[in-house]
Amino acid sequence: MAVRMDEMDRKILVELQADASQSLDEIARKVGSSKTPVWNRIRRMREAGVILRQTSLLDPEALGLEACFFVLIRTSEHEAEWQRKFLKALRERPEVLEAHRLAGDIDYILKVRVANARAYDTFYQALISEVRIYNVTALLSMEEIKATTVLPV
Repeated sequence: MAVRMDEMDRKILVELQADASQSLDEIARKVGSSKTPVWNRIRRMREAGVILRQTSLLDPEALGLEACFFVLIRTSEHEAEWQRKFLKALRERPEVLEAHRLAGDIDYILKVRVANARAYDTFYQALISEVRIYNVTALLSMEEIKATTVLPV
């Protein structure tokens, strides 16, 4: 359920998404308010679950993680135990940046970030040794055209 927010809340969220390391004074100045009301609004939005956490965005290529694969998974198994094992395997693999269960012909899509094709194969071999998968298709991203964590508010 969506949390009720006004225009000031939205302005604060825009600033936090742009740079969460800004001081309260900077944010307050940019949104046209004072420090205490901005702090109270941020605290309220954290408590309401609108703001999940603050983090730093890292450059994957600077860390040697130059290959991004989108992995399409089809499974013939849909039992609770298989799914529990599969989800556990995904959550334990740091290479998996995103995992989505889909409607349609493909059951799951993963976004996997690794150094190169050999590192992807190591990931793939580890995954299929943990859970049985009917079909896997890996698509190598040739160019990242847009990537953002900024949500429209």
